Amino acid sequence: MARILVLGAGFAGLWAAIGAARKLDEMGPRSADVDILVVDRNPYHNIRVRNYEVDLSNAAIPLAELLDPIGVNHVLGEVQAIDVARQQVTVKTSHGKEAFTYDRLVLTLGSELVRPPIPGLAEYSFDVDTYAAALRLDAHLASLGDQAASEARSTVVIVGAGFTGIEVATEMPAKLDRAGVTDHRRIVLVDPSPVVGATIGQDARPVINAALSALGIETMLGITVASVDASGITLSSAEVIPTKTVVWCAGMRASPFAAELGGERDGHGCVMVDQFMRAPGLRNVFAAGDVASCVVDGVHSTVMSCQFARPMGRFAGHNVVADLLGQPMLRLHIDWYVTVLDLGAWGALYTVGWDRKVRTTGAAAKTTKLTINHERIYPPRNGSRADLLAAAAPSLQAPPATNS
Repeated sequence: MARILVLGAGFAGLWAAIGAARKLDEMGPRSADVDILVVDRNPYHNIRVRNYEVDLSNAAIPLAELLDPIGVNHVLGEVQAIDVARQQVTVKTSHGKEAFTYDRLVLTLGSELVRPPIPGLAEYSFDVDTYAAALRLDAHLASLGDQAASEARSTVVIVGAGFTGIEVATEMPAKLDRAGVTDHRRIVLVDPSPVVGATIGQDARPVINAALSALGIETMLGITVASVDASGITLSSAEVIPTKTVVWCAGMRASPFAAELGGERDGHGCVMVDQFMRAPGLRNVFAAGDVASCVVDGVHSTVMSCQFARPMGRFAGHNVVADLLGQPMLRLHIDWYVTVLDLGAWGALYTVGWDRKVRTTGAAAKTTKLTINHERIYPPRNGSRADLLAAAAPSLQAPPATNS
């Protein structure tokens, strides 16, 4: 039996697996001898872009709920090594190390937070890179409510003023409210850049600054972190901020397994793929999502976001089956780009185009953001095989609606 092996069950991996199942279903009897196997370290699909939110209910969906109805097998395990020459992947499972061979590989191991070797960072900081990390942060914040009042208890420092850092910072007042930390609190956003949201664009920056100001969030810019310990954070300026909560949001990179493949990669370590999601020069390897980079409109390359990971996954799933069974593949072409940045109780910011022109702000943009985070990016959850397969069609959604 031929095997399609999907590594990772994030936005790209989940939709690659369902997309492959959809294409096999379409092929009828010809697909009887093809097996789809998904490997992931977690037994759930994390709606990762929600990990900054106050309420993480339904942010982790059991894989069995999504894959069992469509006949896709899944293994809980940690990828250890990828051997492209032998077409084999070594996975650490509960049974020890196991080797899984494949006829086609879909690499969708995503991205991870960059953690530089700053003294104390690993031991004393928090993040929202994974669902488990987000739960750990929430448990820590809840514990603050039981502690005696102090400057360190009431101060949160978020490092990294990009998309994630801004969303964590603007949601933090509500998180502290829930934890019962309301006295003399201080939320500080630190970044080495001289501006907040350096990559977000000049048109959007005044909106972000207005939201931060309204929410009482301080910014310390042009500053790096020297060290972190149990009682505070020391900055490159030699200033020490007493705090029990440092949240690291400073930079992302592709899964290090991208480097094992030996193909061409971009500056973030992403595997370069063509519009079919194939990795040129790597036999029988496809890649999608944050671990991959594709020029989608003839000019612009994908960026690490579910906006690109989901269609990349759908097309990878369709094309990996088409390639295996000698059918025509489909090119992924995306001719629009938007960003919707959550700004907590202030609202949100919706921009359009690669130059990120502001479309809507405040409550109107917040409605769009909530629709995206809680509806648009979710797979069907009714257990219907037909609905799951239909949702994986290799087609593009229209841009999110706005109330403007």
